[in-house]
Amino acid sequence: MASVMATVLAGVRAAIIDLDGTMLDTIPDFHVAITGMLAELELPPVAQEQIAVMVGKGSENLIRAVLALQLNEAPHSPPVEARFNFAMEAYQRHYLAINGQHSALYPDVLEGLTAMKAAGLRLACVTNKPIAFTTPLLKLKGLSGFFEVVYGGDSLARKKPDPLPLLTVCADFGLQPAQVVAIGDSSNDAQAARAAGCPVLTVPYGYNHGESVHDIDSDGIVTSLLEAASLIRSQNIPT
Repeated sequence: MASVMATVLAGVRAAIIDLDGTMLDTIPDFHVAITGMLAELELPPVAQEQIAVMVGKGSENLIRAVLALQLNEAPHSPPVEARFNFAMEAYQRHYLAINGQHSALYPDVLEGLTAMKAAGLRLACVTNKPIAFTTPLLKLKGLSGFFEVVYGGDSLARKKPDPLPLLTVCADFGLQPAQVVAIGDSSNDAQAARAAGCPVLTVPYGYNHGESVHDIDSDGIVTSLLEAASLIRSQNIPT
């Protein structure tokens, strides 16, 4: 695996980094916002562990999954759809009120981003979180200054696992996909990277829809963004 990582990381000049489950543990934020939303719908709360397996495919998918669970219905069933618009409005209102207050940086995130910048890498953040949540969260956690480009799940016509956000970053940077590594915690990140032609590294501590990170088709697992920075730097990135 080490030799494979060395091969795919040679020539990398930029990194696209996911947010939820990769840089920040945001499940507590989701839990507080969803609890408030469900209370308005007069539905019982869900556990953080249940929310963790639903995160990663955008807010619409998350809210439909929560409603489906609490109503014992399919995600796109009439009972879910009948409550969806009200639920989304309530969720967004509750989330914006507490955005970042209960979330925490994973270990070595700041150190890893600093090392990547020191190695001459250009950085982008691509997440399926709505941009209205993403921008203030990055600022609150001291991360916004690292990224030249930030795309949320509603910034473009399609979100991960579609390759469009990653290909858009490559175009923004004027780089070929093979020169831009994607780093994330879930199959969404890996599928988007594979479709875009980007190398991809995964971290083992995120959410990944409740599935093992070892089942993801990536080029390697890194314990932290700092380890990712070290691996990339070792492939003769200009400093």
